[in-house]
Amino acid sequence: MLQDYISSGSKATRDGFGEALYEVGAQNENVMALCADLVASLKMQKFIDHFPTRFVQTGIAEANMIGIAAGLATAGKIPYTGTFANFSTGRVYDQIRQSVAYSHKNVKICASHAGLTLGEDGATHQILEDIGMMRMVPGMTVINPCDFNQTKAATKAIAEYYGPVYLRFGRPNWPNIMSDTKFEIGKAVIMNEGTDVTIIATGHLVWNALEAARNLEAKGISVYLINIHTIKPLDEEAILDAVSKTKCVVTCEEHQINGGLGDAVANVLARNFPSPQEYVAVKDSFGESGNPMDLLIKYGLGTADVEAAALKVLERKG
Repeated sequence: MLQDYISSGSKATRDGFGEALYEVGAQNENVMALCADLVASLKMQKFIDHFPTRFVQTGIAEANMIGIAAGLATAGKIPYTGTFANFSTGRVYDQIRQSVAYSHKNVKICASHAGLTLGEDGATHQILEDIGMMRMVPGMTVINPCDFNQTKAATKAIAEYYGPVYLRFGRPNWPNIMSDTKFEIGKAVIMNEGTDVTIIATGHLVWNALEAARNLEAKGISVYLINIHTIKPLDEEAILDAVSKTKCVVTCEEHQINGGLGDAVANVLARNFPSPQEYVAVKDSFGESGNPMDLLIKYGLGTADVEAAALKVLERKG
């Protein structure tokens, strides 16, 4: 139920990654960490302090970092690579495809500072295409958790999963709403069951979707709210169960309108249950430097935008 999800305070998702990286390192001596000169930003220092021989500082050489990680995986290690999302994908796509995914190596590509909420660093660093890029890679698992607790749980879960993973998280402090429970890759979290409109959100946009759902429910609109942390493999059963009840859907993501969660959901519906759908996403543009919350509003990803999309799709449903 919506009232069960109350913020316990704000923490950055990257902090959840840093805490969990140390914990999985303590539990499994095969876990290694690699970083491209961004240890502080990726919150890796605790891991390094305790396990210095299991850390590789590659410097600003991201392609080399992925290649080293592939080699370590071949030797039975579980490498976690760390840099900004822009450099984790766009700069090293060839190495990911050829050295990691093609041979299905057990590499965990951990990407911080994703999306508009990177803020003041601007468009060159605010990658909004990364989920689409990683979804297209055969065999790649794509995870985009919503808060500190869920990021921490995801970071632990991927250590137990064999195969390449893209784990996306962010820079700013963000409301922490999920309980510290076991993370199940590929399994959606049903936050509320409703009958009028389905809202499916991922990453930071889960909070905005939750706030929008509360506002809609106050207006008498029943919302089926889903937190999709794993975009690939997608929980098709949960999506179809929800949309079969509401007959319409809104997808919400801090990503381009093309190639991300919205397109993944549309693909499922087109094949199984065609339904009206509205996207809350960046509409085919680059970002810009600015305050993270101001940018979300300017680019149409605010709470009010989720509400407006829900009202629009309800009109389309008729």
